[in-house]
Amino acid sequence: MPAALPPPTVDVVVVEAARLPPSPTDRAFAIVTVSEEAISTAPRLDEALTAVPGVQLFRRTSSNASNPTTQGMSVRSIAGSGASRTLVTLDGVPQNDPFGGWVIWSGLPPIGIEQARIVRGAGAGPYGAGALTGTIQLAERTRVNDGGEYEVYGGERGLMGFTSARALGDFFITTAREKSDGWIPVRTGVLPGDEPLFFNATSAAVRWAPDLNGRDLAVRVAGYQESRGSGAAGGNSRAVGAQASVTLADASPGIGTGWRLQGWARHSDLENRTGSRTTGLTTNEQYATPAWGAGFNAALRRDLPEGGWELGADGRVFTGETRERFGAGLAGQRTSGGSQSVAGIYAEGYRQSGPWLLTGGLRLDRWSTFDGERIQTGIAPSEEHPEDRSGWVPTARAGVRRDLGDLYARGAAYAGFRAPTLNELYRPFALAGSTTLANAALDPETLYGAELGGGGEGWLTWDVTGFYNRLEGAITNVTIAPSVAQRQNAGDVDAWGLEGQAEKRWGEAFAVQLAAAYTHARVDGGPNSGLRPAQTPELTASAFAVWRPVEPLRLRLSARYEGSRWDEDRNTRKLGAATELGLRADWTLNRAVTLYAAAENLTDAAIETAQAFDGTESFDQPRTVRVGLVVTP
Repeated sequence: MPAALPPPTVDVVVVEAARLPPSPTDRAFAIVTVSEEAISTAPRLDEALTAVPGVQLFRRTSSNASNPTTQGMSVRSIAGSGASRTLVTLDGVPQNDPFGGWVIWSGLPPIGIEQARIVRGAGAGPYGAGALTGTIQLAERTRVNDGGEYEVYGGERGLMGFTSARALGDFFITTAREKSDGWIPVRTGVLPGDEPLFFNATSAAVRWAPDLNGRDLAVRVAGYQESRGSGAAGGNSRAVGAQASVTLADASPGIGTGWRLQGWARHSDLENRTGSRTTGLTTNEQYATPAWGAGFNAALRRDLPEGGWELGADGRVFTGETRERFGAGLAGQRTSGGSQSVAGIYAEGYRQSGPWLLTGGLRLDRWSTFDGERIQTGIAPSEEHPEDRSGWVPTARAGVRRDLGDLYARGAAYAGFRAPTLNELYRPFALAGSTTLANAALDPETLYGAELGGGGEGWLTWDVTGFYNRLEGAITNVTIAPSVAQRQNAGDVDAWGLEGQAEKRWGEAFAVQLAAAYTHARVDGGPNSGLRPAQTPELTASAFAVWRPVEPLRLRLSARYEGSRWDEDRNTRKLGAATELGLRADWTLNRAVTLYAAAENLTDAAIETAQAFDGTESFDQPRTVRVGLVVTP
């Protein structure tokens, strides 16, 4: 009998990203890692992240259908917001939009991401301003087959897509293109002006990472463009953006001194038109929202067997404005906007003594808003120039961890803040017959919290954490008249909860993971005292199972449950609980070719996403089946 042939070798190309390794202090805090496997099999990056209970976009819809202004990310379901209460970074570079704080997820295709680390809790210390309820640290992909990786797929309702990742010498290049004809979100009482939520997006990124004799340099340039329907005739949106960053790092191999210097700049623009379901006419047209941002960060770290420290600084400045037409016949013209800046310094240290890890850090930030203006012509002409405002915000965090063999216990306390975005300060908007006003007098939000947790890393990997958070000066849309709301620092939010996850693997053949988060959040003070914050579910849970019954076949079943949430601040319009199932089957034909079929919302559940003041309900996507081909030559 002839000897078995050895398995074919695969040449893998590595194009390094300039980054420091995770800090040893992270082990004292509640961190969830979303693997490359989970990211690569998800239709969109935000869906891979929101599979973690408590992590949510402002509204229930994913970036498959949500307006760019509602793609803000939050952690722990404390209080949802269109402006992210979570700082999202890609190898240290903030990905939050300079005008609105939201994240354009179509600009971050899964094929370009190798890992996501979700840090729960306020991020004083190295994470900077904006890390109010948590931080999502994305790591760009560094490894790909010598021939690259290519995926093409298609599905129901005109779904088509193509993605690629390729290394060419010191360059790493990713591209993505997707389109969908969408679906009509209203299921009953459909009017002539109701239209599908179509979607069209393109993105590309190039990273150059030459070898500098042990030091890592990464120069990255990326851009995106997307357009989508609003579900009503005369309404649509278009978002474009570009960013560039330069990072130089000297990472120690675990013991020694490491440092990182990083500078970045980005530009974005948003067009957002609101349409009428009854007349099919555009009722409000924000025809441009140009915004620019630039920033830097620097870190110096010293790691020794018995402990270490990190010193750092970061800063960012944003400027932008919204230009719109409004009113009868769009006869009114309004331009409003301004600038803001945030800069801070921090120091953090840790001590490792046997099974004990102790860590603590301080941070000081200076925020300012300036050059604000609001000029209106055509209808009720006016001109306003809000006064410049600024202030200092000190924050801190501390943590402790005790290893007990295969078990561990930990505790932490922290504080963080988020300055209001230019969008919240200056941009009013109209939607579904209601109007939300901006507020140039908004103050930053601050969050204080503490948590206790523990887990195990033996035959079963598990973790459980209990927490208490207080969000002070929460920025939310407050109803001030029928169908009129205004952004305000509307009281505080007290939230306590319990979150946990467990995972068990049986080699490469079978794996199962269960996770859940319960958050009891209530407004304290203001006109809505005692009510649950809008867009905040109490219970979320998820599960997945991966099974390889035979070598070429791989099955993945996922489930996500979310309890009811209120659509608005007065708790009068409830969105019912929902469960969504997903199924994916991959069949490996050979080393280079894999076929797959996947179904989202497998049971065709009616997942309510919005309820207008007149009672009209909107729903997430129906069951959607897609098939694809992945080629890795």
